[in-house]
Amino acid sequence: MNDGAAIAQVANNPRLKSMGRSLFNWAAGLAVLFAFWWLGGYLLFINPDTTNFADFGPIPTLKAFPVLWGEGTIQAAIASSSYRLAVGLSIAILCGIPIGILLGRSKTFRELSNSPFQLLRMISPLSWEPIAVIVFVTWNQAIIFLLAIASVWPVVFATAAGLAKVDPAWFKVARNLGAKPWHLLTQIILPAIAFDVLTGIRLALGVAWIVLVPAEFLGVTSGLGYSIADARETLSYDHLTAMVLVIGIFGYILDSTCVLLIKRYGYIRSA
Repeated sequence: MNDGAAIAQVANNPRLKSMGRSLFNWAAGLAVLFAFWWLGGYLLFINPDTTNFADFGPIPTLKAFPVLWGEGTIQAAIASSSYRLAVGLSIAILCGIPIGILLGRSKTFRELSNSPFQLLRMISPLSWEPIAVIVFVTWNQAIIFLLAIASVWPVVFATAAGLAKVDPAWFKVARNLGAKPWHLLTQIILPAIAFDVLTGIRLALGVAWIVLVPAEFLGVTSGLGYSIADARETLSYDHLTAMVLVIGIFGYILDSTCVLLIKRYGYIRSA
């Protein structure tokens, strides 16, 4: 096969064409966003009343990245915020999945807990901040509590919704075959709700990521939220925008990781 034929075969491959189109659209979307960002920065620069805020533009922001990275600001902020996020989300998952299974399996528990759970779910997570500061010894613990209380509900209700879709006949057959409660949990429930649980965790991650930054504005001296507040206080607008961009990039990576996990481990439901 000559080079021309090989190139033609690659070009006509539907899978490669789809991947190429997706990659192009991904890059084009970012290019459009960058263009609007540059336009906004340019408008700030040419206006005498707002020219001091021109550092919000893309060029000063990108120039600030090597400085922040060299100082270790980005690495330290990501490490602190990641620790709080990981602990808070882990607590939400460890509490949310069992509660969700109870909701899906027990009608009595579901009826008793519906009104209090709905009431608690509709309270803004940041509303708990004054109480958390009083109850917990450190701000770190208070922030972790806020992340856990914010992210537990998507896990709970996604787990319950997934279990509600499982055919009750599966459980009857399993019991007739002598399955114990542990077998029902590990062999039927968890595999059947894997997709829903992972989807709930993805939603929980998004909620926790949104709550994390404002929770770090006060009381702590580390993290992504603190870095933004510090840049604002020192009028380092390029550093502020750079840290905002770091939040977006890191959050995008976390969400994309969840999508890959769903594709990898959420297949059991459709099998």
